[in-house]
Amino acid sequence: MKSCRSLAALFLLAATVLTGCASSNVSLYEVREFADASAKLGAYGELSKRYRDTYLREQPYLSPAADRLARENDAKRRAVYDDFVSAQKVLVLYMQTLSVLAGDARYDLTPQLDDMGNGIKALAGSGLEQKHVLAYTGMTRLLTRVIASGFQNRSVETMVRDGDAHVRVLLDAMMTLTRLYSKTHDNEKKTVLGIFDVEIPFSGKAQDRMLVTMAKVHYMDKQHEYKALDRRYDIALQGLTKVALGHQKMRENLNNLPSEELRHKLADYTRDLYLIHKNLLSD
Repeated sequence: MKSCRSLAALFLLAATVLTGCASSNVSLYEVREFADASAKLGAYGELSKRYRDTYLREQPYLSPAADRLARENDAKRRAVYDDFVSAQKVLVLYMQTLSVLAGDARYDLTPQLDDMGNGIKALAGSGLEQKHVLAYTGMTRLLTRVIASGFQNRSVETMVRDGDAHVRVLLDAMMTLTRLYSKTHDNEKKTVLGIFDVEIPFSGKAQDRMLVTMAKVHYMDKQHEYKALDRRYDIALQGLTKVALGHQKMRENLNNLPSEELRHKLADYTRDLYLIHKNLLSD
């Protein structure tokens, strides 16, 4: 009888452990999905490229005097581009690492470590400050330690706890850069469309009719392009805000990741992020 009770106790213990594992896997599904959706921040790379290539689009519309200043700004943008992209890459890799920890599979993220670049610098006028540099350095050290160890002795809870401060600061950097991209986009729009606004009203000669018609068509095309891009910067900021809110929720619930409230909240953020990502690509 005693042995039967002992055997029953063992079965009960095993069932409890298995149930706990199942519950953990279910609860971490939402974490994994949120991390995967957040890792699609890669779409923001297109905004960085557009910022870098501003001069290539502006140049045909510039006067010789304006062109000299524009070339100087072009050199500055190209000098900071790699730093801007590195700030994004380290956040993407963090989310990919979080996804791995929340799932059953283990795959090698070492190539992404090698692709992060040599770091970032505080750059006057860019929005990147020393706090962002320190957060980037702290995050790269965390990721190198976790990935190089094969994720040993690392859980979602410890990853979120150790990475939270860096995530918040790096997301602040990306929001700051997105606003810089938006401001540069607005200036480009004023430069390009302003040429048409000034020149077309004074082109009333009969022999210029065909040229004026072509200019008006081109003007409408550029208006449409810029209008679509106006919306893209707003959407990008919304996406970064969703990532920040979702990570904050996980940080607040580290001791209760299986909670129904957190799972539903993360599912909501994930759905929003996939919709935002879709809109970023379609625009």
